[in-house]
Amino acid sequence: MTELRDLTPHTAIADEQTQRGQRQRRQLRTFLPEMTALERMLAEAPAQVESHVVDHVALDDLQLPIYRIDIGSPRPEAPAVLLVGGVHGLERIGSQVVMAWLEGVLKRLAWDEQLAALLERVHVTVLPILNPGGMYLNQRSNPSGVDLMRNAPITAQDRSAFLLGGQRLSRRLPWYTGDPEQGMEVENQALETVIRELLPGRSFSVALDCHSGFGWQDQIWFPYAYRRRPMRRIASVMALKLIWEQAYPNHDYRFEPQSRHYLTHGDLWDYFYKQINRDNPGVFLPLTLEMGSWRWIRKRPRQLFRLDGLFNPLVPHRHKRVLRTHLTWIDFLLNAAASHRNWLPEQEQEAMLREAAIMHWYRDSI
Repeated sequence: MTELRDLTPHTAIADEQTQRGQRQRRQLRTFLPEMTALERMLAEAPAQVESHVVDHVALDDLQLPIYRIDIGSPRPEAPAVLLVGGVHGLERIGSQVVMAWLEGVLKRLAWDEQLAALLERVHVTVLPILNPGGMYLNQRSNPSGVDLMRNAPITAQDRSAFLLGGQRLSRRLPWYTGDPEQGMEVENQALETVIRELLPGRSFSVALDCHSGFGWQDQIWFPYAYRRRPMRRIASVMALKLIWEQAYPNHDYRFEPQSRHYLTHGDLWDYFYKQINRDNPGVFLPLTLEMGSWRWIRKRPRQLFRLDGLFNPLVPHRHKRVLRTHLTWIDFLLNAAASHRNWLPEQEQEAMLREAAIMHWYRDSI
C-alpha cells in the first residue's frame, strides 16, 4: 500500500497523520474539518512551499498541530507578510479566509509567472489555525479557557471595557486573560517563536490577523488596544490606507485603531508591535481584519440561536462571498510589502502624514 510519505514532499503532514488512529481521524473530520482540509491542501502543495509544525496543543488524547507554511523569497532581508487565522476558535471564518487565499496561491504557483515574480521579492508565512483546540471545541478561548487575544504581558493604561477588555475572575467567563506574567499560552508562544524568527532584520513587514464578530462593516484595526494615544508608526498606517483607497476606491473597509472602540488588557498585537519596532530599525505593521458579522445576523436572524451563527456566515452563498471578498486585500498586502520603498513615508512626508493621521483618528482624544 502506498504511504502518504511516498506521495508528498511535506513530511510534517505525513508524520502527523501517521500518529492518529481511526477514531482520532474521525474526530478531526467531525469537529475540526478545517485541519483535515489544510493537511490535504498541504500534502498536494508543490515542493517550493515549506510546511512545519511549530508546536502541538494537547486535547484529551489528541495532539493538535499548529502548522506554519512558508512561501516566497528565502532572503532574510526580504519584506515579509504574516497571515494568521483561528486565534478565536469560534471565529472559524478567519481561518477559512486565510486558507481560501492560501489554496488559490498554491494552485497558481503551477502557472502564474507574475505571482512567481512577486514571491521572489517577498516572503509569506501563514499560520492558518493558531488555536486548534478552541476550534475543535467550538469555543472562543483555547482548551485552558484563556482568550489568546487578551493573554500578552501588556496592561491597559486607562479603564478597559468591563469583562470585554480582559478579566481574571474566572476561566469560565469569556475574555479570561490567564496569567501572562507567568508566560503566555502555548499557542501564543508558538506565534512569538515565529515572529522572532521571521521579522527581525527586515526593512518592512506586515501581519494580518483575521477575526469576525464585531460591527456592521469590515474593519482594519491597528494598534493600540491598550492606550488611546497613537502608535509611533501611525504615518505608515495612513500611507497604507491611502494607497489602498487610491487603488481600490470601491472597497468597504474602515481603518481604525482598536482603541476607538474599547481598550483591552493583554492585546497580542500591541505586544508584538512594541517588541519588534523597539528592537529593529525596519517597519512592522500588525493589522487585524475584523469582519462585520452583525450583517450576517441581520440578514438571517435565526443565526442568533446558534453560537457559531454569531461569528460565521452560515448561508452557503454568503459564505462564498466572504471567502472571495478579502482575497484582493491580502493580495494587495503582498504587493504593498514588495514595493514598500515606493510608498513608505520618509522625513517631511512622514511628519505630514502623522499630522493627518492624528487629525483623522485622534482629534477627540488628544
